[in-house]
Amino acid sequence: MLTKVIVILGPTASGKTALAVQVARVLDAEIVSSDSRQIYQGLDIGSGKDLAEYGDVPYHLIDTHKIGEQFSVAHFQKQAYDAICAIHSRGKRVILCGGSGLYLDSLLSNFSFSHLPDFLDEPLALNLEFVVLGLNPALDLRRERISKRLIARLDAGMIAEAEGLLAAGISPESLRWFGLEYKWMMNYLEGQIDYPRFVDGLCSAIHQFAKRQMTYFRKMERAGITIQWIPDVLDMQTKCAFIIKNI
Repeated sequence: MLTKVIVILGPTASGKTALAVQVARVLDAEIVSSDSRQIYQGLDIGSGKDLAEYGDVPYHLIDTHKIGEQFSVAHFQKQAYDAICAIHSRGKRVILCGGSGLYLDSLLSNFSFSHLPDFLDEPLALNLEFVVLGLNPALDLRRERISKRLIARLDAGMIAEAEGLLAAGISPESLRWFGLEYKWMMNYLEGQIDYPRFVDGLCSAIHQFAKRQMTYFRKMERAGITIQWIPDVLDMQTKCAFIIKNI
């Protein structure tokens, strides 16, 4: 049996990436992203790639596709499995990190699909074991982090990034398809809402999204997936130690 894959999940703004990078440095691991939007090139600030945070830690399934290219849960399952196997073949550990519950669940629950995807000759036989750890900050703290992070991304040029994508020929409909930040930015740039309504509405939408993420993770637990929840009162170093102790 292959070395267990370490999974770090949690709602948006819970600190998953920073923690995954810290653990990866300690264990000499590589990170496989399970974010449904970060695979697309150009969705940098809006999707929260935070690539500088990785430093010299290798990462996978980020910036692998152009906007408009097909990518489904089945695509993710196959490409994530291939990345995990390649990392293991190099004798290194894998950290699967992200908040897209359906993507994570496709690996953890070994999804099979009613119709075999056209890029597979036969169903995948996933030969993996996982240890799943979760971040779940208190509601007030989560809301504070979400609000601060949104302002930081706006200050970093999130709207200019969207304007650049439009100027490059990406349609507003294509960007709206990515939801949340992109949907609200299109509404603002097209003059449907003013800036204060844009910021307030988007912030509320992200809070609601985080709540849906936690609902999905609880559903995974009810289905039999064990998630070890990391106490949020711990500092980064102690959270890292918690993970290493429990893998």
